[in-house]
Amino acid sequence: MEGALRVGAAVFNGGDHHAAHDAWEDEWLPLDEGTADERLLHGLIQYTAAVYHARTRNWSGARGLAESASGYLGEVASDYREVNVGEVRAYLDRLAADPEFAERASPVPLTVGGVAVRAEDLSFEEAVAAARLLAEDGERWDESVVDDAARYGREEVESGASTTRFVALLFEFVGGGERRGLVYQRLREHAERRRGREADVSGLFE
Repeated sequence: MEGALRVGAAVFNGGDHHAAHDAWEDEWLPLDEGTADERLLHGLIQYTAAVYHARTRNWSGARGLAESASGYLGEVASDYREVNVGEVRAYLDRLAADPEFAERASPVPLTVGGVAVRAEDLSFEEAVAAARLLAEDGERWDESVVDDAARYGREEVESGASTTRFVALLFEFVGGGERRGLVYQRLREHAERRRGREADVSGLFE
């Protein structure tokens, strides 16, 4: 659960509000309705949706989701699982009362363990999970590029390589914001070159 909370928080805090909910959905779906964990994740999923709709100026959608999310989060402690539930709930209440408040104030960053999680706070595997979420969200990015980069990055980590190009680029991709397109281009080029080298030697000794 903590890993999913951290991954979703990093994606959300990076401004990718639509993609963030996917970090929690698989954890949320099998939970018994009404449990604290179910209400926490349900509320966070709806929080991301409320912010997304407010950012796209869908005021009625933002208001309804803010009210619903606040209701779910109101049933758990304000610091449940070390998430800043109380601060999120206060923001949602403001949003429900005045959806256009979103144009005057940024959404409350999600904190886990007192830290507003960013890409650089993630472990390598958490960064891989976040990168996959971003790649799956829409049609801008090729998921196979992220998967290849994750495989090459693991090889870098396991070999103790002094140069960890793929690891660095994956973290940059997750935290890239407006630079993400440029970072993805570099990631794809490096992955294509690596695949090409692998193809050159494949079968040589068979």
